[in-house]
Amino acid sequence: MELYTYVQERMAGAETGQADALYDLGLLYSTGQGVERDYVQAHKWFNLAAIRGVRRAQVDRTELARDMTFSQIAEAQKQAREWLNTH
Repeated sequence: MELYTYVQERMAGAETGQADALYDLGLLYSTGQGVERDYVQAHKWFNLAAIRGVRRAQVDRTELARDMTFSQIAEAQKQAREWLNTH
């Protein structure tokens, strides 16, 4: 499967609240595969996956946060709250 198509499928899954899709988006953004590497976005998606019970997302979010500034983490948390409010 083409990487772009995979990213689009994961986005569609996230829109319906699929925990695995939320986690996969965290992985994609944290590594820059198929998307530009973006730790704020990665943290947001890991956070949303963790809320839905993906234990690995909690670990990955914590590890990622070590390489982020306080303001980046705050922005990621803000974006996660906004996403929850609209989904």
